[in-house]
Amino acid sequence: MKPVKTGVIGCGAISDIYLQNMINRFGTLEVVACSARHRENAEKKAAQYGIRAADTVELLSDPDIELIVVLTPAPTHYELVMQALQAGKHVYLEKPLATELTQAKEMITFAREKGLLLASAPETFIGSAVQTARKALDEAKIGEVTSFHIIANRDLTMLASIFNFLRLPGGGICYDYGVYYLTVLCSLLGPMEKVYAQVGNHCRIRKNVFPQSPEFGKDYVYDNESQVNAVLTTKSGIVGTFSLNGDSAAVDQGAFTIHGTKGILRLGDANQFGGDVAFLPNDFMNPAWETLEPVSPLSDNCRGIGAADLARCIREGGAATASADMACHVLDIVEKIIESGNDGTVHMTETVCERPAPFDHWQRLIKD
Repeated sequence: MKPVKTGVIGCGAISDIYLQNMINRFGTLEVVACSARHRENAEKKAAQYGIRAADTVELLSDPDIELIVVLTPAPTHYELVMQALQAGKHVYLEKPLATELTQAKEMITFAREKGLLLASAPETFIGSAVQTARKALDEAKIGEVTSFHIIANRDLTMLASIFNFLRLPGGGICYDYGVYYLTVLCSLLGPMEKVYAQVGNHCRIRKNVFPQSPEFGKDYVYDNESQVNAVLTTKSGIVGTFSLNGDSAAVDQGAFTIHGTKGILRLGDANQFGGDVAFLPNDFMNPAWETLEPVSPLSDNCRGIGAADLARCIREGGAATASADMACHVLDIVEKIIESGNDGTVHMTETVCERPAPFDHWQRLIKD
């Protein structure tokens, strides 16, 4: 198929892995230009990757560019996506889809009205680990699913010292990190229906602890959520727990288990594409974990594969695997978690999404 000419908006830290993969790894994309809020950043990336630098208006008005990949902080997503759609471009963007559910719904509606495709990270569920778990579930390896349990941590004081965008709306533990787990959860077990949560911020005034930061040793304000403990119920009636601790003095550690009548599945960090998936069969007298054979080699950092899959849809039709509908539903879950944490009541989600099909066409996206 003819590659889709692509422009990138946003040249921050995450842009390198996207540009590396989209240029060198995925054959459905042809990245031709990039833009950034500061022109010098775009020029630096353009020189590094052999593409051209442009301002955003120029990028959106280029008739040859069909797909825009947005890699900017969450508060800018709504405006940039709407501008790109108005310019007649398909859009793929970094997570979260937006900082407000109303914005996400409007973006999706506008894209459909314009006959354009919209898709969004996180895309780690496309990787080998989650797809291996998906195969096990589809084959009923653990029987009927009876519960799920997610617990993960990160050191937000350190990360927000390094990355200022984490202090902005959409930078809290649930919006920026929890969405990985919630996306994996929805991709494996389908949409959520009911949410009950407790949410807090352990420390509003934090000290910059990153030695290379010009703010090192100074206080900064962190107004986002840093701890989340929730009970979630899927639309099919499965109840599970979801716990995030952003006030942990350690690098990210994730544990994700799915329990069934015939065994247990154990996954790792949902922010990674790979990692072992283990199965514990229902053998009460001789329990022993078995590592499952990965279903694909997509175990390294494959960021950009969601955009590559969207490009395939642009050429051939069909629905993007990392769909905007699922990203919108995940944002819906996050909002309901925050709302439940604020008022102490159970909240029902407003949206649904389709459980994406197994990602078994990855070979078609890879360059020969």
